[in-house]
This record gives sequence, structure tokens and C-alpha cells, in this order.
Amino acid sequence: MSVQKININRFLELAKTIRIADVRSPSEYKSGHIPGSVSIPLFNDKEREIVGTKYKKEGRLPAILEGLALTGPSIRSKLEQGLSIARDGKLLVHCWRGGMRSEAMAWLFSMGDLEVFVLEGGYKSFRHLVLEKLSERRKMVVLGGMTGSSKTHILRFLNTMGEQVIDLEKLANHKGSAFGSLGQPPQPSTEHFANLLFTEFDKLNRDLPVWLEDESRNIGTVFMPDAFYLNMQDTPSVVMVMDIRTRLPRLMKEYSVYPPESLKASVLKISKRLGGEMTNDAIEAIDTGDFAKAIGIVLSYYDKAYLYGLRKKSSANITYVSTDTDDIEVNALKVMEAAGNLKW
Repeated sequence: MSVQKININRFLELAKTIRIADVRSPSEYKSGHIPGSVSIPLFNDKEREIVGTKYKKEGRLPAILEGLALTGPSIRSKLEQGLSIARDGKLLVHCWRGGMRSEAMAWLFSMGDLEVFVLEGGYKSFRHLVLEKLSERRKMVVLGGMTGSSKTHILRFLNTMGEQVIDLEKLANHKGSAFGSLGQPPQPSTEHFANLLFTEFDKLNRDLPVWLEDESRNIGTVFMPDAFYLNMQDTPSVVMVMDIRTRLPRLMKEYSVYPPESLKASVLKISKRLGGEMTNDAIEAIDTGDFAKAIGIVLSYYDKAYLYGLRKKSSANITYVSTDTDDIEVNALKVMEAAGNLKW
């Protein structure tokens, strides 16, 4: 069957119905990949290193021969993997920059009677598109508020109302504080987080606003793309104003289920910022089961940090919404009403 080279835009359009085979090494795939792609590496990490060294020291042909010797025994398995994920006899293929690895695997898959489409410029061209698109100005609304203001729950409710929402914390597998990793799967790399973010934005209507939760530059170990983060800081914000007594019950319900040792480990992550006395008080409160006191101590730090960051934003871009309830629907409606007066 045929092998065609196509650009990134056509590649992503076809990817809506055709599976992608990422033929880079496992470590490259782990660092970041096109969401939904399947790893079928031509070389494992050690083999890639061997072939790369051969190419640098001896040239192209010796490297090709070495590659053939290394992959020969696994050629059948690679073809079978390609056949297993193909849809209607078609398969998309890419390597790092659209070179020899994707060409070799495309040839192999075509021998299995597949129609193969190879990405010009490889994964590198996808990454270029990701960073370019995430740098563009978008119509966004940032929902802010101090820790425990139920921002994530409000955004999810808005989504059920038909609003466009991107859950940054869900993409990052982290809730954004020292306690944010509790109960979460491993975080993606910063590179792959950007890939996921681009993919989510690509699904949405550019003419309608997108709701996001206010975040610091990093969510756990994941950092947002610089240009995207700066755009977030300069976009209209709706900020929930909620008393600590209203926020406390939900936080106790969400975090008291975790083992005390996990909670104490999270407190220790911010011990330098809390100070020795407050850190000890929070640890002691956890040990005695006084979660309200422990959470109150931690909130005293996070509230100050949030207000400090909020002062860096232009006041003209901020709309405050006061509430004395933790009712998600009530607060979501208040937020929607406030958003109706925003200008982009």
C-alpha cells in the first residue's frame, strides 16, 4: 500500500479517525507525545543510543546496518502492533523530525497492506504548533478565590450548563497546593501537560469564552507554558470571596480521609513558609485528629499567598463575587451573572 507525507494540520485532522503510531524510543514517548498516540518504537532506548553513536562515529550506512541488526528479530512484532491499532487499513506514523525512523516503520507497515501517512517534521512540528497556539490570545475567564472556595466544583457545574471549561488541575493530576498530590495519579511532564492543554483547547469554539481556574505558574511539578500563563494573568477574572468558616467544612471532608502521615508530609513541604511554630502546631493538630485547626493553620499561609498574587493583577480585570454559602449551584449562578458584565 501507499506511504504519504502530510503536514501537521492534515495529520491532526486525520487523527480524529485514524490511530497514531509514535515510533520514537520509549523515553521520548514518556517525556511527551501526541495525546491518543500509541508507542511502537523502532528502537528501545539502549538501541537508539547504540545507533546514534554509530552514526556519529562511522556515518549513515554503518548506522543503518547496525539498526537492521538490532531490530531484525522484532520486526514481525512491530508490524503486528501496527496492524492491531490500524483502522480501516490506515495508520498515521511519526518520529522526532520525520526522518529515517518514521520512513523505516512506514515502509514496514505498508508491507502489511496498510495505507500509511507520515508526519512531515515529525513530533517536532507538533510541538512547534502546540507552543504557537498556546501563545495566542484567547477569550478566557479565570475563576479565582482562596483555597477551599470550591472553584473546581463550580467550574464543573458550569460545564454541565454548557460553558466551555478546561480543568487545568485535572490535566496536571494535581490540586495545586502542597496537599495537591494526595489521591492523584503521577503527574505528566511539563512538555506533555502542554500537549494535553493544546488538545483540549483545540476541541473548543474559539468564538466563545473558556473558563479556567486561577493557578500559579506551576501546578505541582508541572509548569504552564510562559506565554499562556502571562495571558492568563492579563485576562478577566471572577474572584470568589468566601469566609474561612464557609470554606472549612468542605476542606475537612476532602482531606480528612487521607492518612495522617500523608497530611503531615504535605505540611512539611511548606514548613519553611509556615515557620517552625506553626508547622509544629499543624503537625500536632493532625496527630490529635483536630483537622479543623490544622487546616486553619495551613489556610493562614495560603490565603496570604493568594492575596499577594492577586494584588499583582490589574484591578480593572477583576470582578469580586461575595458569598456566604458553599452551595455549588448558587455560587455558579453568581459567577455566571458576574461574567456577563466582562469585556474582552
